[in-house]
Amino acid sequence: MWKIKTNRSVAKRIKVTGSGKLRHSKTCRSHLLTKKGKTTKKHKFGKAVAKVEVKRMKVMIPYK
Repeated sequence: MWKIKTNRSVAKRIKVTGSGKLRHSKTCRSHLLTKKGKTTKKHKFGKAVAKVEVKRMKVMIPYK
């Protein structure tokens, strides 16, 4: 049996938690943060991937 190729674009954007859930970062979090409010910056990280997308994402990152 051959190995399944990992989709590198998905692997860079999605992190797998210890319990197996998928998380991703939202946009606008890398620079120009001084003008953004505290709550805006806080809400920009660690959103869960939608349930309808989880099955497709796990196929794209089989070894993560």
